[in-house]
Amino acid sequence: MNDVLDELYEVALERRQNPKEGSYTCYLFDKGIDKILKKVGEEASETIIAAKNGVKEDTVGEISDLLYHLVIMMANEGITPADVKAELGRRHQKEGNLKKFHQVDKNT
Repeated sequence: MNDVLDELYEVALERRQNPKEGSYTCYLFDKGIDKILKKVGEEASETIIAAKNGVKEDTVGEISDLLYHLVIMMANEGITPADVKAELGRRHQKEGNLKKFHQVDKNT
């Protein structure tokens, strides 16, 4: 999957640099970050609903839509797949995954 995301990211950058008439990707870049973020939110919601409905094919389709829009957002914001992979790798190296909560001592 990494290769596909990298390729999709490269296509997004190419469309941003060299817009093509009728390209949905170019449309999103042209409309800007607010439109891109709106689509990310919509696709995230649709992914949740599809997963809740339990139809694998629908969920896979919605995850694909969400990932596409996330890649467009990344390209718009100058965040590369390598940036995300590095952060995931850093997190993977941590011991334990739960956030630690500090209790406040009200006597001090």
